Amino acid sequence: MPAADEHGFDAFVAARTAALARTAYLLTGDTHLAEDLVQTALFQAARHWGRIHGDPEPYVRRILYTQNVSWWRARRLREQPLSSYDAPATDRGDSDLRLTLQDALRRLTVRQRTVLVLRYFEDLTEVQTAEVLGIGAGTVKSIGRQALARLRALAPELADLVGDAS
Repeated sequence: MPAADEHGFDAFVAARTAALARTAYLLTGDTHLAEDLVQTALFQAARHWGRIHGDPEPYVRRILYTQNVSWWRARRLREQPLSSYDAPATDRGDSDLRLTLQDALRRLTVRQRTVLVLRYFEDLTEVQTAEVLGIGAGTVKSIGRQALARLRALAPELADLVGDAS
């Protein structure tokens, strides 16, 4: 990688790693997997850095999303450990709510969780979400509707976050 490209990549990594790590954690639900996912996405982006024109963030985020789905498919065929380390709660009052939401999100499909993360955490529109995932906007709406309905069924105590079905 030429020195100018290397400097641009280093600046991107320094500025955006924390945001990428938050998204990766929401996608995986596991701190260690999230770190691995970010590292893999940045490694792949570094290999192709000279060919990325414009804002590199959408390119790197797409790697995060697609790599997570690939890993999930591979993991579901292997045994899972009984527990994993999760980020500690920072506010005792919110810890129950956070754990309930975390548990409910883990029980969604990868596609459902990814759509919710993109729509409500990343604040992307349905069209932007569709572009990132390479699917139609109608599919994003359908998956999002299904995911919210499933969250309502799995954790009725999250009604304030998820909203009414009407």
